[in-house]
Amino acid sequence: MSPIPARDAMVNLYVRDVEGLAAFYREAFGFAETFRTPREGPPVHVELRLGAFVLGFASIAAAQAMHGLPLESGPSGPAGPPRGEIALWTEDVDAAATALVARGARLVSPPHDFIGTVRAAWLADPEGNHIQLVMKLTPAQEI
Repeated sequence: MSPIPARDAMVNLYVRDVEGLAAFYREAFGFAETFRTPREGPPVHVELRLGAFVLGFASIAAAQAMHGLPLESGPSGPAGPPRGEIALWTEDVDAAATALVARGARLVSPPHDFIGTVRAAWLADPEGNHIQLVMKLTPAQEI
């Protein structure tokens, strides 16, 4: 069976505060906004780009109302465990994790080395979506 023709993949997260999460990723990582709807007033969908990576934030309420998607939202965001993560490479996992906590992210798994070649940490953004920070260890740093 042949794959379905697809292009320009992106990650889309369903969130309560589209504008707030878009601002968090713009300020924390330097994402650039490439799309917003509606153009005036509170957005129901925003797309951001960092290099070739596109990240979209869609309103839970709008997805329910506009598309009939069966999304449930608890007081701190979508119900249940995170269904994915955003992995971002960085030069200094420890410094990046500290900076993100200062911006409102919550540490899920502190910076640590694993598989002998990388250092990583997991955080949750202000709505609980997981972010993996990862860096390659230099030979002098390897465990």
